[in-house]
Amino acid sequence: MSDLSNPQSSETTSDLSKGAAWMGGKIMPIAQAAIPVNDWGLIHSDITYDVVPVLEGAFFRLPLYLARFRRSMSELRLDPGLDNSAIEAALQDLVRATGLRKAYVAMVTSRGVNTVPGSRDPRDCRNHFFAWCVPYIHVIRPEIAETGAHVHIARTVSRIPPGSIDPRVKNYHWGDFTRGLFEAKDAGAETVILLDEAGNVTEGPGFNVFSVKDNRLVTADAGVLEGISRQTAIDIAKEKGLTVEIRPLPLNEFLESDEVFITTSGGGIAPVARVDDRIFSNDAPGPLTTALHKAYFKWASRPENRTEIRYQE
Repeated sequence: MSDLSNPQSSETTSDLSKGAAWMGGKIMPIAQAAIPVNDWGLIHSDITYDVVPVLEGAFFRLPLYLARFRRSMSELRLDPGLDNSAIEAALQDLVRATGLRKAYVAMVTSRGVNTVPGSRDPRDCRNHFFAWCVPYIHVIRPEIAETGAHVHIARTVSRIPPGSIDPRVKNYHWGDFTRGLFEAKDAGAETVILLDEAGNVTEGPGFNVFSVKDNRLVTADAGVLEGISRQTAIDIAKEKGLTVEIRPLPLNEFLESDEVFITTSGGGIAPVARVDDRIFSNDAPGPLTTALHKAYFKWASRPENRTEIRYQE
């Protein structure tokens, strides 16, 4: 087990406030962080990660993020030699060093460098963990979320099939998303939603998707990351007595929604006002989406959802 106590930092807290990284027990400005050019995480995308938000000086639902990160590592047979308490300690040290009270914190495990020259055996690689932290990121810019995002349905690319890349394992296989984003930007949209090969709605780059119809929420059951913000939206909806269905969501049904919203650790619950030429909620955030958005940040204040950052250590 690696010793994560007393991490070394060559910079002051103010120097790190724009972003920092934890690499091998050392904390450094994010611009100085690097991995080897022959790391399999870089050359083969053989890597997994997770991102937990810091809101009001505390990690939001950290145990859920750590559990998903652990499952992802297990599925990919990655072992950096750190248990969850050691990973949490690294994240605590990292955020404390930045002084940030609202942040976007990534934890990453890479396959690493192959220790046997020329080997194609992943068992010969030395797995390693690192983390980085920057001021809070909004997947949908706040000024866009205020009025509702314009989203495009990709036509030239579909979601990578789960039989090829399991979307429940958070990964950097963004070839499909990147193609979709170019298509969306060319169409004047803020972001993109991908369909599966059967024409069902899946997800977008960094977010899950919900349809609202007659106060009933529907979100995809396959081809998606089982997002923590997605789960939070489900938990909030159930607490409010709403029906939530997790099942295939055909595009034609999706386009008949009363409201549409996305969920993401980078922004919580954000409204969608348009999907291509289809307008929802009079081209504005819908009432149910607005209520869920407000409830999300109230949930962030609940003690049971908070892991306080120990800023004074």
